[in-house]
Amino acid sequence: MTEKTATPININFLGEFSIQLGSAEINDSDNRTRKVWLLLAYMIYYRSRPIPPEELISLLWGEDGRSSNPANALKTMFHRARTALSQLDERAGRTLILRREGTYAWNTDIPLNLDIDRFDALYQAGIQTKAPAERLNFWLEALNVYQGEFLSKLSAEPWVVPIAAHYHNLYIQMALETLSLLEKQRRWQDIISLCRGVLGQDPYMEELYRYLMNAQIQLGEQNSAVKVYEDMSELLLTQFGVMPSDEMLSLYREAIRTVNDHTVSSGVILEQLRETNSGSGALLCDYDVFKAIYQCFARAVARSGDAVHLALLSISGPDGKELPRRSLDRVVENLQELICAGLRKGDVAARCSVSQFVFLLPQANYENSCMVCDRILKSFTRQYPHSPAQLHAIVQPLEPNP
Repeated sequence: MTEKTATPININFLGEFSIQLGSAEINDSDNRTRKVWLLLAYMIYYRSRPIPPEELISLLWGEDGRSSNPANALKTMFHRARTALSQLDERAGRTLILRREGTYAWNTDIPLNLDIDRFDALYQAGIQTKAPAERLNFWLEALNVYQGEFLSKLSAEPWVVPIAAHYHNLYIQMALETLSLLEKQRRWQDIISLCRGVLGQDPYMEELYRYLMNAQIQLGEQNSAVKVYEDMSELLLTQFGVMPSDEMLSLYREAIRTVNDHTVSSGVILEQLRETNSGSGALLCDYDVFKAIYQCFARAVARSGDAVHLALLSISGPDGKELPRRSLDRVVENLQELICAGLRKGDVAARCSVSQFVFLLPQANYENSCMVCDRILKSFTRQYPHSPAQLHAIVQPLEPNP
């Protein structure tokens, strides 16, 4: 390998960090050489300037973790880095990493192809063109270049964090603008494929689910859209304790409404309405469904005057503090079983936040409703005496809908 070599070195920063020369490739799949890859990544990214040894020692070992002989340790690390590079070409280690006037530098005379440079170039090309079709092609290619977070296995490194955030934000921004262009062209299958890929990188962005569900509905895949909504609802509730927006709920209702896209018999309708796996205990449903049931009861109570009470059961840690997520998830799972078993068959329950359940108690007065809640709380304490969870219940009458 010489500085006049015609074959450029391909560097991938997005996702798996890899260095490729011709058919030879090395990558950061081996966690035992993490510091070697950290050193190589830093040298390549900051290749435009010489780097003093003190900067690299701080990078590799920090202020508190330096060895007794940091200069020697750094030389050892460079030896390991050069040995790794020599897997590309027997002379690559010495050719690519240079020692100049007490500093280290990456040899910029050797041509490089960096995925982040291509990503940036394609994005800018899309910005500069006035033709929507050309912009779409540039951006679709750029999105395909993004194979994951910048230096994903080094994501905790302070110098990596802002760079990774920049490319991730640019990726999401470009994806949303690309989806808008695809939607205008009614390229529904392309939207589905793109959304699936982007959700693999950022599974919490509701706007992506909107594009995905709408495309599925347009293609007549209502059942798939319903499944997407249900999975998204569970994810948002579990991770953030929030429910999908009204816009997402509207798409969900559209998907549900159009599942039967042709006239069906009353027998089929009744079969679809029939509860499967019906057993004793309360009906557990999604919070969106619970709201509709609540509103139905509120209308009925205004007319009949029957007693219906609403109970809110909240979970907290000792002294009212939040429980750790793993502990909270275990409490929620156990409590959900007790709620379903402890309520009557005509009662309705739902999880309404990351740490709360709500249930309707028809034909139950205030005293009986309090007794029901107290029974569930005591049952939890009896079955899980060592749980750190503190349970609190509030009971109030359902307000009639005027």
